[in-house]
Amino acid sequence: MELTLLGTGAPAGLPRPDCPCAGCATARGASARAATALLVDGALLLDLTPGAPLAAARAGRSLGGVRQVLLTHPHDGPAVELPPGLPAAGRVPDGRELTLISGHRVRAVPMDAPGTGYEVTSPDGERLLYLPPGGAPAGVSGPPRPYDTVVADVTHRPDGLARLRAVGAVGPGTDVVAAHLDHDVPQARELDRRLAAYGARAVPDGTTLTAGAYREPPAAPRRTLVTGGARSGKSLEAERRLAACPEVVYVATGGTRAGDAEWAGRVRLHRERRPASWRTEETCELVELLGGAGPALLIDCLSLWLTDAMDRVTAWDDERWAKGGERELRERVGELVAAVRATPRTVVAVTNEVGAGIVPADAGSRRFRDELGRLNAAVAGECEQVLLVVAGQALVLKD
Repeated sequence: MELTLLGTGAPAGLPRPDCPCAGCATARGASARAATALLVDGALLLDLTPGAPLAAARAGRSLGGVRQVLLTHPHDGPAVELPPGLPAAGRVPDGRELTLISGHRVRAVPMDAPGTGYEVTSPDGERLLYLPPGGAPAGVSGPPRPYDTVVADVTHRPDGLARLRAVGAVGPGTDVVAAHLDHDVPQARELDRRLAAYGARAVPDGTTLTAGAYREPPAAPRRTLVTGGARSGKSLEAERRLAACPEVVYVATGGTRAGDAEWAGRVRLHRERRPASWRTEETCELVELLGGAGPALLIDCLSLWLTDAMDRVTAWDDERWAKGGERELRERVGELVAAVRATPRTVVAVTNEVGAGIVPADAGSRRFRDELGRLNAAVAGECEQVLLVVAGQALVLKD
């Protein structure tokens, strides 16, 4: 089954007409995208967009053989002129299945947002799932085998991809292609990195894919360290990296602080932001968690883990530090670094950068600053990817 992406952008395209934002200003060349539309084997057109015949011609395809045009979502704006010879566009009721004269079978998939998804099976048995902008399947059940190709709004609905993985609809061999890309998604290399973390990819308009063909999977790091200053957006960035995983264990190393309303508010905001499918563990016993098999881990954060470790060895006291505290802390840190090196799990760890400002006035604070710098460097050395988040922007230090 050949799939030609006539467009991969949001309904208004990218850049949007007359939009002055930075995302639209940088959407040039291969980053410019027409509204998403998909041509299947020259016989089925999913979403009719302005300029579809011209887009097909640029991709070396023709709409002359199209026997069915299906819409996935309400198409706002002026009516699209129907090209000569093209059948009228329509939508299939949820759950209904139709068979085209070309032999393709199409089933309408219910969505959790306005719109309709389509499962397309070719005469040879290849299977495609095509989803509308902003939508994810509702009440997903596991298919007989994973889809060969999924084209979906991955950047806005990674949770939908997580649902599909949880029921086996998306497997290691599924080609997940991001569509409906809008001006609020990161551009160029950062978009590729974020999609790789989701097990997905973006392709230029006009790309033709072969469903079921072998391809190299996106190169996604298994261990990532995210560092940055206070309120830089590092925790949000870490959460994004795991948003398409079907199951995640969120490891909170800060614990609870009785009577601290501000801390309780921080914890509540973090919990509300996380997907309901994620499980939370409040612990500093990271070595044990890293050593066992299981779902992905998001550790937030190493700075609070170090505070706990220094508490346990009474590292704040100069005399205790000199008489064994330093050695005990080094052993704890060494065990953690070794566990990061050997872990079989996908891990995203968050930490803080505290050594770029004023030198603390007291010895204990200076000790913490120094030990956190050493810990960060040691863990970073064991990670495939290291990100520095500044003003909400992720800078790649190691990739």
